[in-house]
Amino acid sequence: MTSLTIRDFRPDDAEAVAAAHRAGREHLVMTSEALLWLNGRQSPGEHFRTFVAELDGRVVGSVRCAVVLGTTTTGVGYANGSVLPGFRRRGAATALLAAAERHLAGHGVSELHTWLDDEPASLAFAAARGYELGRAAQFGGRDLALPLPPAPVRPAGVELRPAEEWAADPRPLFLVEADAIQDEPGEVLMDALDYEDWLRGDWARPDLDRALTVVAVVDGEPAAFSMAQTDGVDRYWSAFTACRREFRGRGLSKLAKLESLRLAAAAGYRRAYTSNDETNVPMLAINAWLGYERCAGERKGIKRLK
Repeated sequence: MTSLTIRDFRPDDAEAVAAAHRAGREHLVMTSEALLWLNGRQSPGEHFRTFVAELDGRVVGSVRCAVVLGTTTTGVGYANGSVLPGFRRRGAATALLAAAERHLAGHGVSELHTWLDDEPASLAFAAARGYELGRAAQFGGRDLALPLPPAPVRPAGVELRPAEEWAADPRPLFLVEADAIQDEPGEVLMDALDYEDWLRGDWARPDLDRALTVVAVVDGEPAAFSMAQTDGVDRYWSAFTACRREFRGRGLSKLAKLESLRLAAAAGYRRAYTSNDETNVPMLAINAWLGYERCAGERKGIKRLK
């Protein structure tokens, strides 16, 4: 008889949980170090928690869940999980999601969001558990051994600098993100990004590569950036490319992302991945110009909790 256990994440689960997260999804870049950090940090109001599924004593999947911060919209949470392909259809995913729903409902979440692989089995699983489909997004992949396009002419007064130059005071980079994220496509308006939350949740990530994160500076002021996370071996993830609204239309995001990819290739990274909402036409065009090709899709699932 199969024995299924749902429990809280422990540090020695990190490798197995990362493996379940990436299994069958080459476009997802997640390290065990990042998982340890996610589960060890303290972020007031987020109520972050990772549940792990064990089948006959083996860790086969997990779900990460929390209250969504950075918005004036209340009662929204997320739960994103995965189970190793060979252990699906045994109740692990259902039990993990139920644990996340109970946890977040206890902290005032009334609307739960989850990302689903855009394939029939995943979508059917969510529909059977009360989730309705929301936005669509696509992943792009690129072989960094292939040539990058030549850099466009850089506008006068524009410099490209690594984010590590702001290590002592990253607030100017936070201001770029706080402005740009307000019109990022999504169901929830991110209109209340908090600096301390950003420091804990973005800037402090162990997989954030500040040398490969490139900032476009206009007359001394950070105007755009392309944030890079890596696995420290050969895989690169474009975490967020942002441009302050007053500086748009000058090609700054394109310049920053191209330079970040160039530096990543020079540092020995061989595969680059990115993701965009399917309505984000400007970034999709930039990524196509950079040589990214669609490699997977995902759909947002939304459920009202009672």
